[in-house]
Amino acid sequence: MEESIKGHIKTFTEELGENINLVAVSKTKPNEDLMEAYKAGQRIFGENKVQEMTDKWDALPKDIKWHMVGHVQTNKVKYMAPYVDLIHAVQNMKLLKEINKRAVENDRVIDCLLQVKIAEEDSKYGMSPEDLKLFLEDDKLTELKNVRLKGLMAMATFTDDEKQIHREFEILETLYKETSKSQKDFSILSMGMSGDYKIAMQHNTNMVRIGSSIFGAR
Repeated sequence: MEESIKGHIKTFTEELGENINLVAVSKTKPNEDLMEAYKAGQRIFGENKVQEMTDKWDALPKDIKWHMVGHVQTNKVKYMAPYVDLIHAVQNMKLLKEINKRAVENDRVIDCLLQVKIAEEDSKYGMSPEDLKLFLEDDKLTELKNVRLKGLMAMATFTDDEKQIHREFEILETLYKETSKSQKDFSILSMGMSGDYKIAMQHNTNMVRIGSSIFGAR
């Protein structure tokens, strides 16, 4: 298993190149597995539960960048505010205000991505493209000095229909191009996971979230 994780990190690093950041999604995996990835050079890890991420942050090297890639409850933000590097799934003003509040308490500026719903599955979270545009025009954003909107993220439908995945990623790619014109800090287009990252690469993703293809099935 050790060689396998190291080998996967090496393979993805080479395939993605310098312009696409690899988030190793390590949820439910033991610290030993994360350290094997770390020894192979991986420094960005993604978790979807705040408590598990905080426990790992306490135990593992402090040069790791921790990304919260899951759905975030406002009452859990305070636990990750001291250290989280990027929050991937912001989808409403209430959550962004809470992140800003906890960032102020920790004298930090916390980077965030806005989650857009491009998938046809009801189980996927995120703003509609229309709601995203209204969100970015909201005057309240200028009051939130301790959060920095860094870009967009989304998940495609879980399907074997590659044409559908292409269509959905194209929606996010187009939205990113449009919104980047007015958002000075936008630099991240996060889409693509183990099953569809190669399609996402064709739509100019610069951050992919890979779990099972690195660490094995959960």
